[in-house]
Amino acid sequence: MPLVVAAAAASAVSLLPSRRVAPLTSIRTPKAGSLALTVARCSPSPSAPAAAEAPAPPPEAKPKPQRYPKQYPGEAVGVAEEMRFVAMRLRNPKRTTIKDEPGAEDAAARAETEASDASEDDDADDGGVKEEHEKEEEGELQEGEWMPSMERFVRYLVDSKLVFDTIERVVAESTDVAYVYFRKSGLERSARISKDLEWFNEQGIAIPEPSTLGSTYATYLTELAESNAPAFLSHYYNIYFAHITGGVAVGNKISKKILDGRVLEFYKWDTDAELLLKDARDKLNELSKHWTRKDRNLCLKEAAKCFQCLGKMVRLIIS
Repeated sequence: MPLVVAAAAASAVSLLPSRRVAPLTSIRTPKAGSLALTVARCSPSPSAPAAAEAPAPPPEAKPKPQRYPKQYPGEAVGVAEEMRFVAMRLRNPKRTTIKDEPGAEDAAARAETEASDASEDDDADDGGVKEEHEKEEEGELQEGEWMPSMERFVRYLVDSKLVFDTIERVVAESTDVAYVYFRKSGLERSARISKDLEWFNEQGIAIPEPSTLGSTYATYLTELAESNAPAFLSHYYNIYFAHITGGVAVGNKISKKILDGRVLEFYKWDTDAELLLKDARDKLNELSKHWTRKDRNLCLKEAAKCFQCLGKMVRLIIS
């Protein structure tokens, strides 16, 4: 039995198809360096446009020392003191300096120039102011060189009354708060001049109408009061200032020459005139603290105009 099984198994094996065995091939390792490897890379994406390079910051500059504007003569005290230096400059046009404060003339001239540039309707310049005043100084009234007459002096009083009437009416009636400080100052002259004119009329001297000079100046003051309070107050203060400091001296000379020593009401006050003027000056200085430098410069410019107009009025006495 076992032999039969073995024979059958052998015959079955022989019936199976034979498989062809493939020959073994040797695997060779390539030499170092002979293998070329290709690395796949993605194509680079387009780069964004390069931003414009910011300019390099400039080197830090050294801070310049702060320069302060040169102070005007009298500025620390107030505008009234500044106007006093203008008056001194006009009174002494040939002097290059003023002993009270070095450089006063230069500063006053600078103020007049700046005010002239700021005022478009001003047709007078500093040179004209100085030149005209120098001409007036050359013919300044001196003792023994002039002889007033009653008629000419009355003409001066009439123009003076018109000017004082104007500034006193403006201060009394205006709604501008700046003028309120100067009401009932005790400096008022209009009513007193009226008394003097009545006396002259009683002496048989005709009282004329105001001259063109007085009428023009009064009109200018009225218009100025409505448009610019600082400029008007410059005239207001300097009119009284000129009358107290210089007008009284003129009045004394006239009193001796043609009035037999009579002192007119125009030159009288109920109290010390210097104290009244000081009170007005202090109020003006306090008020000017709220003004700009441009306003102050305009005051200085108008002060020069005021002295010129008053000088021309005084000349009515001898012309």
